[in-house]
Amino acid sequence: MTLQELFETIEARKSADPASSWTAQLLAKGPEKCAEKFGEEAIEAIIEATKGDKAALTSEAADVIYHLLVMLAARDVTLDAVLAELARRQSQSGIAEKASRS
Repeated sequence: MTLQELFETIEARKSADPASSWTAQLLAKGPEKCAEKFGEEAIEAIIEATKGDKAALTSEAADVIYHLLVMLAARDVTLDAVLAELARRQSQSGIAEKASRS
């Protein structure tokens, strides 16, 4: 499954019955809950990264990516928009990009 396919599945769950899907349940709780869940998963990934357990980090990284996409969908930000922003940034160094934010 590609990230685009996963995002499309998440988008489709916006109109699903929350009793039928974890994603629909999460989206029904609103963008704030989706953001909170993303944060929890990010912290779990950080913990696993410090431990050096590749299998656990891989699992947590998958959770982070899934919950990031749910959070984006909850705020109607498309994966295409994020990819376009990454493409825009690719034309400059990370240092220059970071300096341009201030």
